[in-house]
Amino acid sequence: MRRTEFVYRELLFQALEKGGRSFTQRGLAERLGMPISNVNNAIRPLRRMNAVRVGPRNFAVVNAKKVLFYWASNRNLEKDIVYSTRAEGGAIEIEKGMPADAVFAGYSAYRHRFGEAPADYSEVYVYASDLEEMRKRFPERKGPRNLFVLEKDALIERYGKTGTVGQVFVDLWNLSEWYARDFLRELEAKIDAMLEREGEAGGAGGGNRASQSGRSQVRAEHAKGKRREKDALLE
Repeated sequence: MRRTEFVYRELLFQALEKGGRSFTQRGLAERLGMPISNVNNAIRPLRRMNAVRVGPRNFAVVNAKKVLFYWASNRNLEKDIVYSTRAEGGAIEIEKGMPADAVFAGYSAYRHRFGEAPADYSEVYVYASDLEEMRKRFPERKGPRNLFVLEKDALIERYGKTGTVGQVFVDLWNLSEWYARDFLRELEAKIDAMLEREGEAGGAGGGNRASQSGRSQVRAEHAKGKRREKDALLE
């Protein structure tokens, strides 16, 4: 993951799971072990879409759903896959065979966090750093791949064995299996309930309108970013 994504993960972890909305750029940079410039680069597009409000001494998340959708639309999950194979057994059996340092992602993360799954699934996604151990437990085999190992960053373990709610949503958003939408629908409802408890507009009462508005602004901001990248290449 890119450093800006570490910022989005922490902002959403605090906003959704800890009730924290106010931050300082310096404090966030120190917590994540990165330069303040990385934090400023991460929050710049969020400020343009009014997802955060920046003051003279700090900034605050005012629309967590916009942050969530922006991260989801910019996440490149496929790029983080460092190993994949055909593992024997069903998804739950594969999960039981994971080494101790693995952090569940996608469908497995949802099931382990909430104790249930909205649909059956056969693919297992995990973050892991010991690829030698993963290859030993799940060697290369022919057939449709059902185990995907993602590059594990240095900070993810601080959030537990299933990562953050925000990261689970963002990773599910980028999965191609047809049942990913069932997981996304259920998880978005849980996130809306979290936001409603925190008093953010666009919780369960106005979630659909807020989600559509948030997605539209995120698409517009994403398009602007692509245009800026293209213009930079042409200069």
